[in-house]
Amino acid sequence: MKVERVNCSELSVSQMPDGSRIVRNTEDATVLALNATAAAAWDACSSASTVAEVAEEMRRSFNPNVTEELAEASLLELQNKKLVSITGSGFKTTRREVLAGLGAVALPLVVSLTIGEQKAHAENANSGDERSKHAPRAYVPKGHQHPF
Repeated sequence: MKVERVNCSELSVSQMPDGSRIVRNTEDATVLALNATAAAAWDACSSASTVAEVAEEMRRSFNPNVTEELAEASLLELQNKKLVSITGSGFKTTRREVLAGLGAVALPLVVSLTIGEQKAHAENANSGDERSKHAPRAYVPKGHQHPF
């Protein structure tokens, strides 16, 4: 089985302090948020080309407890979001096997939003409102006094 990154020329990748990545695809105007596990797999794909190599690179750079099953799950998540291409024989791991072998490593997660969806969420959250940019907001349950 061969693994390789795809569409790299259309992608802009930003590394976050917690090890996660923000990947912007200029071709289809989507933004992908990769948690640290998916980001470690994405990083591993820059030099690794098999599941075993991806798992080894993830163990070296991310967490020594990474299993081949977790690497497979990470690659499937990346493939579903069209970040990697996988050719050759199929995966052998079930979701149950991945969950059983996790330990202290989080499941890979990639969340995708289009630019339009991001704007809609921002507008619904009033993040574009001038007042909300400068005033702190706090949730105070009904019937309680403000703490200040």
